[in-house]
Amino acid sequence: MPVKRWQVSCCANLPRSHRQNQQRHSTALRVTTIILDKQGYLAHIRLNRPDKLNALDPATAGLLNAALTEIGRDDSIRVVLLTGEGRAFSAGFDLHGGQPQPGETANEQLRRELVEAFDAIMSLRNCPKPTVAAVHGYCLGSSMELSAVCDLTISSDDCQFGAPEVQFGSGIVCMILPWIVGEKAARELLLTGKKISAARAAEIGLVNRIVSRERLLETAFDVAREIATNDPLAVAMTKRALNRSQDIRGLEQALREALEVDLQIEQTETPESKKFNSILGEKGLKAALAWREKLLDREHR
Repeated sequence: MPVKRWQVSCCANLPRSHRQNQQRHSTALRVTTIILDKQGYLAHIRLNRPDKLNALDPATAGLLNAALTEIGRDDSIRVVLLTGEGRAFSAGFDLHGGQPQPGETANEQLRRELVEAFDAIMSLRNCPKPTVAAVHGYCLGSSMELSAVCDLTISSDDCQFGAPEVQFGSGIVCMILPWIVGEKAARELLLTGKKISAARAAEIGLVNRIVSRERLLETAFDVAREIATNDPLAVAMTKRALNRSQDIRGLEQALREALEVDLQIEQTETPESKKFNSILGEKGLKAALAWREKLLDREHR
């Protein structure tokens, strides 16, 4: 996917203590839904769909993949920071955000788009540079998977995490949670679909640090600098060894098989899911969830 690069001044969001040495060494790759700022040793990726709470549509997934490829080839970059513009890190995957390719069936489009989202998450996980996510507002669905595959995650104290897919009949794009937080915590999140607080996310190992919203970026830049001051070869090879320890236990095979389950879920319609989606389209998610709860009550009287 073609991308454009040009010189820009992009240090305005850096804390003051980090600006002086960056002003003369900053380039940016700018597109509609992803902004990639290169600030000296730091590559700063910003999800840029604030009007959609940075929902990860297929185009954004492809651009994120392209940005990570660009970063991987740049020897001057020592660390990657991932953030979201606006009032949330991201609300998750936007399943209805793409367009079919010529001659593509609905199921073929669905498979392609889910694979693109999966590949973007795995590109972040497999990035040769260490990665830091700074999350705020909402970190839901696939965006929680994005933050989970980062090497470190810094959260604002008001951030809410969750995997609500089961609530509206969808599957999990990247079943990474059991590898990060353990089986019990992952099952609670994935089977209830309920949101959890930043404090609970820290308890289960989903985030490393919690700070105020006002200190989030400054803290994330500080953590990135802590990593960048270390020997880059040692850091890269240590990350590779950490990833390899998961790979030899079958991580990628397990994730790809779980992706196939997601496809089965998305392609299977039941009478209940058909009615739910009808209400969802007409009246919204809140009404659809209320209908299902009433249905459950009627069935168990």
